[in-house]
Amino acid sequence: MEHRARRELNNGFGDAMSRAIELSLTPAIMGFLGSLLDRWLGTWPVFAIALFVFTLLYVIWKMFVQYDQAMRAHEAQLPGRRDPEQGPEVTP
Repeated sequence: MEHRARRELNNGFGDAMSRAIELSLTPAIMGFLGSLLDRWLGTWPVFAIALFVFTLLYVIWKMFVQYDQAMRAHEAQLPGRRDPEQGPEVTP
C-alpha cells in the first residue's frame, strides 16, 4: 500500500508542476509572440497585452473546468452519493 500512496503523491507533484508551467509559460510565450507582432505592425503594447491576457484567462478557465470535472467524478464515486439529475429521493 505504501508503494501505491507514494506513486499517487509523485503523480500529484508531476501534475502540479505541469500545471504551473502551463500557467506561467504559455501566456509568456503568447505575450512574446504578441510583442513580435506589435513590432512588425508598429502597435507596441496592443497585441502583446491582448494575447497575454487572453491566454492567461483561457488557461485559468481550462484548469477550472478540468478541476470541476475531476471533483464531479470523485464525488460520483463516494458511497451513498446519488445522481443530482435524478431528482430528490422519494420515501414512501
